[in-house]
Amino acid sequence: MSRILSAVAWPYANGPRHIGHVAGFGVPSDVFSRYMRMTGNEVLMVSGTDEHGTPILVAADAEGVTPRELADRNNRLIVEDLQALGLSYDLFTRTTTGNHEHVVQAMFEVVRDNGYMIVQTTRGAISPSTGRTLPDRYIEGTCPICGYEGARGDQCDNCGNQLDPTDLISPRSRINGEVPEFVETEHYFLDLPALAEALSAWLDDRERSGTWRPNVIKFSQNFLEDIRPRAMTRDIDWGIPVPGWEDQPHKRLYVWFDAVVGYLSASIEWARRSGDPEAWRRWWNDTEALSYYFMGKDNIVFHSQIWPAELLGYNGEGSRGGAPGSFGHLNLPTEVVSSEFLTMEGKKFASSRGIVIYVRDMLSRYQADALRYFISAAGPETSDADFTWAEFLRRTNSELVAGWGNLVNRTASMIHKRFGSIPQPGALEDIDRALLTAVEEGFDEVGALIRAHHQKAALGAAMRLVGEANKYVTETEPFKLKAPEQRERLATILWALAQVVTDLNTMLSPFLPHSANEVDRVMGGTGEVAPMPRIEEVEDLDVHEDDGSPRRYPIITGDYEGFPAWERHPVLVGREVSQPHPVFAKLDEGIVEEELARAGER
Repeated sequence: MSRILSAVAWPYANGPRHIGHVAGFGVPSDVFSRYMRMTGNEVLMVSGTDEHGTPILVAADAEGVTPRELADRNNRLIVEDLQALGLSYDLFTRTTTGNHEHVVQAMFEVVRDNGYMIVQTTRGAISPSTGRTLPDRYIEGTCPICGYEGARGDQCDNCGNQLDPTDLISPRSRINGEVPEFVETEHYFLDLPALAEALSAWLDDRERSGTWRPNVIKFSQNFLEDIRPRAMTRDIDWGIPVPGWEDQPHKRLYVWFDAVVGYLSASIEWARRSGDPEAWRRWWNDTEALSYYFMGKDNIVFHSQIWPAELLGYNGEGSRGGAPGSFGHLNLPTEVVSSEFLTMEGKKFASSRGIVIYVRDMLSRYQADALRYFISAAGPETSDADFTWAEFLRRTNSELVAGWGNLVNRTASMIHKRFGSIPQPGALEDIDRALLTAVEEGFDEVGALIRAHHQKAALGAAMRLVGEANKYVTETEPFKLKAPEQRERLATILWALAQVVTDLNTMLSPFLPHSANEVDRVMGGTGEVAPMPRIEEVEDLDVHEDDGSPRRYPIITGDYEGFPAWERHPVLVGREVSQPHPVFAKLDEGIVEEELARAGER
């Protein structure tokens, strides 16, 4: 057994999330975490909404509300959407908690005192119309290195080089298109050059492990070629105050220092809520524990460079030495699992231009597992992928409904009609043994692929076995075995199918948890094979409202002790099987035109 930290990217709370977001961080992390629990590992899956920074202020101003009001509303929307999708967080929290602020400030103080936070005078970007700081990611221009016109103020996605806003040619604000004004200001910078040697050694070790996706490791190593200090504070009035600069309330910690520390602070909050405040240390201080960070490719640098550098600085492992603080020696990521981008009908998701499918809208019209299936089967695992309504329709109807759903339905229907319960088998024939053996061996194949983050291949392997089971029905023709002397053979075939359906349901449950419970009910079970997350309303552990009342917010959590083991579970002969109902809803072909019209494509 291993301890596994599933550190899931924090969705930004400036609006509801679309399906491209959950394709990158949500579904892949949940499939992995569910599988790891089933194999007996102790999993801690944490995340939350990222709620500080200029974009929140910009969105709040546009709506005429306070930043906290906007964050509160979007936090609840995101919590509801992710819980409805079935993401099995041990704790999904937020960055505006008292616990998070304390942990972030404590982390900053140790990194600073160890010598890896240095004060420098720099030229910061200001919006001329508002006087507000523009974050690096809200400034675009032409890359001075490769000439790409859509480079951001922190990096160029085309050539992968680290940038500052002042490096850009013809910089402009992404908010309103105006040319930013650059003014001198003092900020704390994370001294990455003083951590470069340790970072390089860590990345080289990760490359030798052979487990990282090649695009992630190469992208990360490229940043070492032009490493420089990165600003970790901002001139802004919405965020976490900078320790030691309490007399400068307009200075706040940069959201990308604040947000990545959330993996640690969420683990600590989970432990405090569990009744064992030190329980988080089993994942963060134990050198045998493993940690996997899930995100989209636009966040690679922050998880493979900035966050590891902060951890190294906290641990005192850079060129200036130092010692850890009260959190102890903290583990660096075992692997950064980055997905590529999901586009929509060939276009990049852009909420402002209406090129978007929000998770909430999707789940209001279609089954959650239909979306999870599409993401797992055709998502942006190692290359960009395109969501089209025609492909969503095809995969739902041809694979989920006609493949897996049909196998479940006709197995249960025949058992119910001919026996009423799972029958006692007779002697097995070669064709029975071949199918049962192939499916049982599938646990090793599918599991190994999930462990290696090849989830497309894992789902493909499981669905090939579904195809083999359907082929078995075609070849054995149990629906034709009606004579009394054929009843024992019929019982054997239907028993084998019940066993295979149960096995495949276990195998598919990390991908399709909602339907896994429904399939189990169809086969006479209790419908509790895939534990589901729940929303709880909690009180902030450290902060009250201005009037003294408790500050409350929703979290996602769950009791995940009930996962079945990742192996064959013999079916119970005699278990009653009722007349089944379809597990998956077949989609009308008209939805393609309807959805394209809804998106303004028709």
